[in-house]
Amino acid sequence: MRHPGPVPDELVVSRTLVIPATELRERFSRSSGPGGQGVNTADSRVELSFDVENSPSIPAHLRTRILNRLANRLVDGVITIAASEYRAQLANRAAARERMTALLRQAAEPPPPTRRDTKPSRGSRERRLTDKKRRAQTKQSRRVRHDD
Repeated sequence: MRHPGPVPDELVVSRTLVIPATELRERFSRSSGPGGQGVNTADSRVELSFDVENSPSIPAHLRTRILNRLANRLVDGVITIAASEYRAQLANRAAARERMTALLRQAAEPPPPTRRDTKPSRGSRERRLTDKKRRAQTKQSRRVRHDD
């Protein structure tokens, strides 16, 4: 795994959305899994929480979009990300912030442009009809004719 760099003070999600460090809450606990004595003593696991619903730094139009897109991951309007893949607490802090930034960036993206309906082209209509005629001819040739 690539070791992330130093932990930034704020989360820069986009040009219009920057979350100050004062709005982020970090909790530290012991990681699970292998590691021997180090796992039992060092609080290297990081839980990074951010209150999306009550944050003053999210513009109103983005807040509703983010709340809708992250609805299944929110608990009382708060998003929490846990990182425990590294041994060092600092690396886990950086990883959690990186994941939080990516998640918020994805949730804040504008929706794709709506698709305008188009009519089928003349060529595609003609191809469809010739294929239908060919298929009908094939089926007709398979029929058993009873001469009375």
